[in-house]
Amino acid sequence: MAAEIISPRSIDQEPLDPAFALHRGGKMEIRATVPVRDADDLSLAYTPGVARVCTAIAEQPELVHDYTWKSKVVAVVTDGTAVLGLGDIGPEASLPVMEGKAILFKQFGGVDAVPIALDTKDVDEIIETVVRLAPSFGGVNLEDISAPRCFEIERRLQEALDIPIFHDDQHGTAVVTLAALRNAAKLTGRTLADLRAVISGAGAAGIAIAKILVGAGIGDVALCDRQGVVHVGRTDLTDVKREIAELTNRGGLTGSLADVLEGADVFIGVSGGTVPEEAVAKMAKDCFVFAMANPNPEVHPDVAHKYAAVVATGRSDYPNQINNVLAFPGIFAGALQVRASRITEGMKIAAADALAGLVGEELSAAQVIPSPFDERVAPAVTKAVAEAARAEGVARI
Repeated sequence: MAAEIISPRSIDQEPLDPAFALHRGGKMEIRATVPVRDADDLSLAYTPGVARVCTAIAEQPELVHDYTWKSKVVAVVTDGTAVLGLGDIGPEASLPVMEGKAILFKQFGGVDAVPIALDTKDVDEIIETVVRLAPSFGGVNLEDISAPRCFEIERRLQEALDIPIFHDDQHGTAVVTLAALRNAAKLTGRTLADLRAVISGAGAAGIAIAKILVGAGIGDVALCDRQGVVHVGRTDLTDVKREIAELTNRGGLTGSLADVLEGADVFIGVSGGTVPEEAVAKMAKDCFVFAMANPNPEVHPDVAHKYAAVVATGRSDYPNQINNVLAFPGIFAGALQVRASRITEGMKIAAADALAGLVGEELSAAQVIPSPFDERVAPAVTKAVAEAARAEGVARI
């Protein structure tokens, strides 16, 4: 007997689940920014007036930034292989998330964004498709593409294109983590250089967090995958993990996650699973636990609070949510504002510093990172990123 298919709605009834009601018809639309009320308006917005603008752009290609929406629009590109905590659910099923990402760009950064879900998992095909689409966009936000493919896709696209390419699952998470960690250290009278961190998860987010922490001056950081610490002596490492092994674990640690947590100042979880309480108990005094797996943190906050001075998660129902929306809208807004050709490590660190600085006198164990709804966030990140782009020589205006 075939299994019964449970539908979220019947033909003539709204679903009981409010999420389905909210998503009916999609979450976004395209709106005109100019009126088309009569023949005069039509002749300017379309033919014959539009031809004069097209001709000018053909003669001076840089005018595309002034006379189209290119400089304020981002492509949100996925293949649906690593969607939130759902995994490989395919391009159609990824669309609600991509629409959500697009409206967050607009709501929090004033940046227009277009969801593009690709019906291919082939690395070369994804790269070729994005390169061919690129003339329409000022930047590309890669989203929910599985590791290790995401590393190659981002690298090759940035080599091929002169617009910012940003894999938010990597770099957005890293930026917000760094900001929260700076403030946690400040709260306890330390600096990043005083800290030894352990990261659980050597996928896209874990590797990006490790890189940004090294770039920002962390004392040491060890990255762990299912086989334990990622170190240069292992023979089973991918090229990406081998590269990160060269940059991290200056202490030469080996063993399991539980082994290296002993005496560690920081735990950062981006892997899922559960870290035993006895391992957390062996961390250093006044340690920090950033357990960011959703919906179930690697260390439950109730357990973490027994041992940690600061606890953060990826969830909105606990204090100190490490939420990418704090970073990506402002990062892209700043990059687009100066027509940056890429997003550099310096621009990411500048974004993290701007986020950390917003907490100010409100700094406490329950607030080491600002709220996504703090209206100062996007302007501060935008300004910091634009200034960093100019300082690093990647800005064009």
